[in-house]
Amino acid sequence: MTDIRRTLLWVVFSMSLFLIWDAWNKHNGHASFFSPAPSKPAATAGHAPGSASLPSPAAASGSATGAVPAVASAAVAASQKVTVTTDLVKATLDTQGGTLTRVELLTQVDPFDAKKHVVVFDQSPERLYLAQTGLIPAAGGAVLPNHVTPMALVPGETALKDGANELKVKFESAEVGGVKLVKTYTFKRGDYVVGVQHEVINASNAPVDPQLYLQLVRDGNPPPGESKFYFTFTGPAIYTDASKFKKVPFKDIEKGNASYDKSADNGWVAMVQHYYASAWLLGAGDHQSREFFTKKVNANEYSVGMIVPLGTVAPGASKVQEARLFVGPQEEDKLSALAPGLELVKDYGWFTILSKPLFWLLTQLHKLLGNWGWAIVALVVVLKAAFYWLNAYAYRSMAKMKAVNPRVIELRERLKDKPQQLQQEMMKIYKEEGVNPIGGCLPIMVQMPFFIALYWVLLSTVEMRGAPWLGWITDLSAKDPFFILPLLMTASSLLQTWLNPTPPDPMQARMMWIMPLVFSVMFFFFPAGLVLYWLTNNILSIAQQYVINKRLGVIGK
Repeated sequence: MTDIRRTLLWVVFSMSLFLIWDAWNKHNGHASFFSPAPSKPAATAGHAPGSASLPSPAAASGSATGAVPAVASAAVAASQKVTVTTDLVKATLDTQGGTLTRVELLTQVDPFDAKKHVVVFDQSPERLYLAQTGLIPAAGGAVLPNHVTPMALVPGETALKDGANELKVKFESAEVGGVKLVKTYTFKRGDYVVGVQHEVINASNAPVDPQLYLQLVRDGNPPPGESKFYFTFTGPAIYTDASKFKKVPFKDIEKGNASYDKSADNGWVAMVQHYYASAWLLGAGDHQSREFFTKKVNANEYSVGMIVPLGTVAPGASKVQEARLFVGPQEEDKLSALAPGLELVKDYGWFTILSKPLFWLLTQLHKLLGNWGWAIVALVVVLKAAFYWLNAYAYRSMAKMKAVNPRVIELRERLKDKPQQLQQEMMKIYKEEGVNPIGGCLPIMVQMPFFIALYWVLLSTVEMRGAPWLGWITDLSAKDPFFILPLLMTASSLLQTWLNPTPPDPMQARMMWIMPLVFSVMFFFFPAGLVLYWLTNNILSIAQQYVINKRLGVIGK
């Protein structure tokens, strides 16, 4: 039994060291064991302001109905940038294609510079992330207005006035292939959803069968300043009622083996990153047919989108297609109200089934206490109470092991050359004292999924951004500026080790002291909210373990 415990400990320790080594490699720009190293931004014409070069059209993967023009970061000619301001966002629109090229969230503070706001969409030499729309002609048809077509801004307001609830910004293209496209953005007060109306006007003498594409384009780099220790997902996602939520890693797009539904009469597309997301949605309850696509647009540039057939537009007639674009924080309740499954862009890893109820409980505690830090403390108390008897069993088992430890050590010294007899005598002692050598491990293994699920809740909850706890902790999503919580967490872990039984094997005993120190290294890089959770959990565990050890008279042994 002792060998089993030793094996379990070595497996946990070895895996921990491997994951830390892998995270360190990724942190320093080297290839991960699990995935290739992130590509560096390419110095392409697409990033060069003022470049006159145009990208050539590329067929969309998964779409046989037309070609979506490739991303064009550079201007065809001198384009006009239009800045739109509401109570929540400051957005930049480009008259080249009427493209949304920048979105600054005015209520979200940049964690690396308190004087700045979080920027989601951006078009700069360092970053590319934007939303594009346009028309695809029928097979063999003339080119129609798309996201590289120059458009004219219709004069109007560009700032949401006091007392106004919405703001409309309209762009009109010239006739291209006998078709004119009018694109109208509707920004609403208190809303991260932008209405995007596309009016197709057929000014030709022949009917046209256009299709509308809605796409999100971004580089393949993680968000600026993102810690490699977080292991959060960055990339496209596609949702349909049939297949539900599907992440599409950039590396799968690169290799051409991305797996998702290619068509449906429902669903949406999104770009996901830590804390924030963007998504193209059609009208609520709209069951129009649509095709989904992903593609590599350029070096380290990728897109995800959907193509919507608009039907035949007769000469002199017009057709309108409504769409919605969400760009904002991953606030779970608001996302779930927008579209089925949209809240799944909030990445809970493999334990979503446990993370969602834990998040609900955390939000209820926050409503009661009014502080996210104290809500975390209260949540740990609730979980410890729920697992009290399971933990008590584990601690009693460890206390008994601590009580018989001197006899086991003496036995190992006396019978070190007789391993078979040693095992028999040890089992005899365990049986006499009612000790289960792995009794302290099994309850912990049962609880691990809950602990990991709560880890993802705290890691993914955007409400923690800028949320203070007390004193020096002014942002639970950022690391402790003075490392006080990580140091306390390390001390509590070492105290827990002292309360546990000392393994008879000297090497194993040393490992028991080294492991908490190794784990503690990671906590110096973790958000303060996560460290607070682990520290609170350790303190409560120590209290329960101390009481049980004292009752059994094994303190100090």
